[in-house]
Amino acid sequence: MTTSDAAATPAENPSTTGAKPAARDPWDLPDVSGLVIGVLGGTGDQGRGLAYRFARAGHKVIIGSRAAERARAAAEDPQLGGLGVEGAANADCARRSDAVIVAVPWEGHAKTLEALREELAGKLVIDCVNPLGFDKKGAYALKPEEGSAAEQAAALLPDSRVTAAFHHLSAVLLQDPEVAEIDTDVMVLGERRADTDLVQALTARIPGMRGVFAGRLRNAHQVESLVANLISVNRRYKAHAGLRVTDV
Repeated sequence: MTTSDAAATPAENPSTTGAKPAARDPWDLPDVSGLVIGVLGGTGDQGRGLAYRFARAGHKVIIGSRAAERARAAAEDPQLGGLGVEGAANADCARRSDAVIVAVPWEGHAKTLEALREELAGKLVIDCVNPLGFDKKGAYALKPEEGSAAEQAAALLPDSRVTAAFHHLSAVLLQDPEVAEIDTDVMVLGERRADTDLVQALTARIPGMRGVFAGRLRNAHQVESLVANLISVNRRYKAHAGLRVTDV
């Protein structure tokens, strides 16, 4: 028997025996070091913090705003400008980026995305918006008609690859240059594994962070809502709390 005959023997060929291929290693993630990252709402605290961390990790970062002048002014801040961050109008930011983080206020979420449907077509969109209300008792979760901010984004952007992540990060820690590592896990949600793998890999570019797959977009509401609990934790303990998933 030749070597080629042996290779084709049914006992050794999974395709003929019905054996399942080996399971993929969930931590075998793609190289994302060359991706250009856009941040819609990059002039706000959360957006600026994410822009700073990804630029510090070596990514080309473009922050977006409804007003290009405001975005450029934010990008010229020494902390961001020194890392080569650019500012642009939202449409230009979306058009020039490979992955686009949505970090706009909840009140402007739908309007912003509706206006950018064409520019975001085909893009990896990472929604980190948390629909919250506030009253004298503190923060509480809102439930959008679509189920969550991420599901609203998916409905408004049918030609984009919508995912959800970065909900539970402290803007204070993100922007603090003295903090070298941010000790937290990031819940990553999406419909396609290739997309969530990319987001997990991007998360790992920030020292101390780890992206953990947490389900499809239908599970985004409870992830977004948990921010209300973290706000209560932070207020009581004067902290900047994050999350860690054990045994993973």
